Amino acid sequence: MKRVLSIILGGGAGTRLYPLTKLRAKPAVPLAGKYRLIDIPVSNCINSEIFKIYVLTQFNSASLNRHLNRTFAFSGFREGFVEVLAAQQTKENPSWFQGTADAVRQYLRLIQEWDIDQYLILSGDHLYRMDYRKFIERHRETNADITLSVVPIDEKRASSFGLMKIDDNGRVVDFSEKPKGDALAKMQVDTTTLGLTSQEARKSPYIASMGIYVFNKEVLIELLQQNLEQTDFGKEIIPGAAQKYNLQAYLFKDYWEDIGTIEAFYHANLALTQQPKPPFSFYDEKSPIYTRARYLPPSKLLDCNVTESMIGEGCILKKCTIHHSVLGIRSRVEADCTIEDSMLMGADYYEAFAERQSGVQTEQIPLGIGSGSTIRRAIVDKNARIGRKVLILNKDRIEESNREDEGFYIRSGIVVIIKNAVIADGTVI
Repeated sequence: MKRVLSIILGGGAGTRLYPLTKLRAKPAVPLAGKYRLIDIPVSNCINSEIFKIYVLTQFNSASLNRHLNRTFAFSGFREGFVEVLAAQQTKENPSWFQGTADAVRQYLRLIQEWDIDQYLILSGDHLYRMDYRKFIERHRETNADITLSVVPIDEKRASSFGLMKIDDNGRVVDFSEKPKGDALAKMQVDTTTLGLTSQEARKSPYIASMGIYVFNKEVLIELLQQNLEQTDFGKEIIPGAAQKYNLQAYLFKDYWEDIGTIEAFYHANLALTQQPKPPFSFYDEKSPIYTRARYLPPSKLLDCNVTESMIGEGCILKKCTIHHSVLGIRSRVEADCTIEDSMLMGADYYEAFAERQSGVQTEQIPLGIGSGSTIRRAIVDKNARIGRKVLILNKDRIEESNREDEGFYIRSGIVVIIKNAVIADGTVI
C-alpha cells in the first residue's frame, strides 16, 4: 500500500446537513458522542496501511484542520501524513472548487509529484468500516483502469442512488443517475456476478456506487487534463470513461450509510445504541476508529436511569432519565430531565462551578441542559445552553422550519438546536 495515495473529498457547503455545518466543514461534524465524520475514512486508511492522505475542503475548514493536526501525527520513521488542502485561488484556477473532480484537478500538480501507482478517492460523509487493501488488490488483479466500490441495493432505495450495469466479467458498461420508472427497471443486473447468492441477488437486483474509487495514476491525470469542462466524478468523469477505459466494480457487502442529510445523520447515530448488535460498532480491536485523545475524566452519573444509550467521557448527569440517546463529551444534564431519542453533542469546554453559580444568580443560563427539561427526537449541537423546564418536543409535528433567530431548525421533523444557542427557561418547541 506504499504505492497508494488517498484523497478524501470533504464536500461542499454541506447544505443538506445545515445547521450542523453552519460553523464547521461537513467532515468535522461530531459523530457517536466523541468522533468526527472525517475519523471514519482516515481510520480506514490507517487500518489498511495507507498513510499518505489528503483531505480536500473549502468551507469552514478551521476546526477540521485543527482536529486533524491534533489527532493524526505519524512517526518520523514513516512517510505518512494527513493534510487538509483547502480551496485556494491561483492564476490557473481563480475560482472555488466546482465539484469533486475539479477539487482534485486544482491540486493535480501537487498530488502527481508522488511516486505512486494508484489514487484512492474517498468521501468524507459515510459511515462504514472497509479494508481498502482488498479493494485495491481487486483493482490490480483485473488490470482495471478505474475500480468503483459498489453496494447491492433493493428497488425501494435504488432510485436515490447512481446505479450501474455490469457484464459477466464485472466490467461496468452503463450508468444512470437516480433513475425512476422504466429507466430504473432497465438498470437491474444479475448481482450473483459479484458474489451474491441467488437469494440475495433477488432481494437486491441493483448495484449503487458508494462514491469510492481507485484510479491508476496516469488514467486520473489524463481524464482530468483532457476533460476540463467536467467537474464531477460520479456524474461526468466516470460515466464518460466507460467506453475507453476498463472500469471494474468491487462489491462491498458490509454496513455502509451515506449520512449527508440531517435525517440520515440522526438515525445513523441512534442506531449505534441498538441491542444486542448495532449495524455498525466502534468496538473492533482489529480495526479501531481513531480520534483525538482528550484525556477527559470518567463520566459521573448521580442517581440516573439510563437505557439503550451511549455516554461520552467527561459528562455529569444528575437524577435524570436518558433513553435511546447519544450524549457527547462534557455533556451536562441537571436534575429531573428526560432525554429520549436524541443526540446531545456535548461541549468544547467545562464551565467552572463558580462560573455556573454566578450565572444562576445573575439569571444567565449555564452550559448544558437545565433542570426539569424534556428533550425528545432532537439533535442538540455543541455548547448549547438549554434553560430550566424547557420542552423540546416538536409539539406541532412540523416537518421543516427555519427558526435560526430563535436558536433552532426543524429538519424532517427533527429539532436541531444550533451550536452555541441559548434557549430561555420555560421555552416550548
